Amino acid sequence: SQIANTQNYTTQAVASSNTESVSLSQELGNSDVLPMSENETNRLNTVATETQTSSEINSDNLNSDSDNINNINIAAVSPLSIASADAITSLESNRNQEFSDYFGEDLTENKLTTDNVRTVLKNITQQTGTRSAVVYVTLATNQLELVVFTGESQPQFYRVEVPRAELLKVATKFQNKIMSTMLSRRYVKPAQQLYDWLIRPIDAHLQDANIDTILFSLDSGLRGLPIAAIHDGEQYLIEKYSLSLIPSISLINTDYSSLENTEVLAMGVSEFSQLNPLPAVPLELELITQRRYRGESFLNQGFTRDNLINQRKNNPYSIIHLATHSDFTRKTPDESYIQLWQDEQLKLNQLRTLGWQNPPVELLVLSSCRTAVGDEKAELGFAGLAVQAGVKTALASLWYVSDMGTLALMSEFYRHLEQSKIKGEALRKAQLAMIQGSVEDLETQLHASQSLGQITLPNQMSSLSSLDLSHPYYWSAFTMIGSPW
Repeated sequence: SQIANTQNYTTQAVASSNTESVSLSQELGNSDVLPMSENETNRLNTVATETQTSSEINSDNLNSDSDNINNINIAAVSPLSIASADAITSLESNRNQEFSDYFGEDLTENKLTTDNVRTVLKNITQQTGTRSAVVYVTLATNQLELVVFTGESQPQFYRVEVPRAELLKVATKFQNKIMSTMLSRRYVKPAQQLYDWLIRPIDAHLQDANIDTILFSLDSGLRGLPIAAIHDGEQYLIEKYSLSLIPSISLINTDYSSLENTEVLAMGVSEFSQLNPLPAVPLELELITQRRYRGESFLNQGFTRDNLINQRKNNPYSIIHLATHSDFTRKTPDESYIQLWQDEQLKLNQLRTLGWQNPPVELLVLSSCRTAVGDEKAELGFAGLAVQAGVKTALASLWYVSDMGTLALMSEFYRHLEQSKIKGEALRKAQLAMIQGSVEDLETQLHASQSLGQITLPNQMSSLSSLDLSHPYYWSAFTMIGSPW
């Protein structure tokens, strides 16, 4: 690593059933470590106490209520080490090359320097009143490396001593438990462990800088992580920050444009010959174009590639919403697809031929897609969706949620979209509405927050039992990709 003057203080917090709580201050024994709040210290001591002595995570026992996370390493990084400009350049170059190799073309148009990035972040603050940080997450063999870049300071480097293989096992456990149809709370322990590794070392820095929006450039193996649902013991990450997933800062469009008075082109398919039907799609299109937002909608026969191109030529819609099955489970861009009417498909590597760069599409929404979570190649396609499509921002789901969950989130997202300064904030508010129970499934009606009241559901959905839409299974799959602004 091209990192200057890095200091690292680590405690191996490994406890057995006969071990008393570990005192972090005693373990660290170093006056240079930034002091933690009482709540922070108590939280980390609790995590350490709950740790098992086993050196291996039993990945086969995913349904055990007594699962604990093993070999927790808590890194209390000394007051902030400075990452060199060369280190940032190297990170950006590596990320850019990885995505360019996957898509088979050079995607980098602008080579951003640290000064450029700092200027971008400052401009966004001036234009929107929000404060953003770029966080690079890199998995080395035996350690996790975090670089935090804000508009007000030099990039800061943090090291957490956790093996790559162990972190990825916990990430897989977390994903599997959230995606389980059992909808239990067994995801909580790995969610908290991931927070301790990925966020807790940098939390104080983010709070000191008054950060409210994080752009994550994640390493291979983590790009399918529903990071909004990692947990600090009291709240989800999305309850603290607006979030987006970026390939790199130089691969996104960093310009800001307000969505005020914009329109949406919404297209969808509800009936398929070989795929499961999506009975909520007609209502979804109606809600978006007539009640939550405004625009034009085309259903089933109207959703063809030619019509998609022609409608955008006739009206430069800023938002394109596609309510249909989308599949990012394949390993190459020419296999991943968006399903159109009947047998027509739009391949991932064909998106750039649609002319969405000029004028630029501000937001592409894919409301019913799935990704091969854990497949590093497939996750490249998901994380690179916005840049490959030539749009500023994409909103898509890591797994197929359900008609009810999708309808609830999309209804809330579009309600907040025009009122929010940035797109990431609109998604955060929609997810918060689901977490807080402002959106409820009442079997035959969806109780939406505030203005719309109750939304009558299609007959095909009326037999569904009431769902707990506050569970992260229903909201954490939805991920903002590219610019959150």
